[in-house]
Amino acid sequence: MRQITAKDVEALLNEGKKLNIIDVREVDEVRAGKIPGAINMPLGLVEFRMHELDKSKEYIMVCRSGARSGRASQFLESYGFKVINMVDGMLAWEGKVK
Repeated sequence: MRQITAKDVEALLNEGKKLNIIDVREVDEVRAGKIPGAINMPLGLVEFRMHELDKSKEYIMVCRSGARSGRASQFLESYGFKVINMVDGMLAWEGKVK
């Protein structure tokens, strides 16, 4: 599984890169703040919503600490999606939140 840090994601966004970010935290967790542009898809719904994703795109998976996003990454990889896990999660996020 490919991995990236919160600092690296923030740097890419600051460079103006268009990233496809999926936040797998629960809705109430996301209400407290998410990375601008991230799509909320709680871990328990990934299996049922993966049809919304495009296998030609690369997705950065995010959660609170990196564990749930790691599980989501492994699951989506097993179905042929290109994913990168943000290993340190929102706990390490110092960038803007929406």
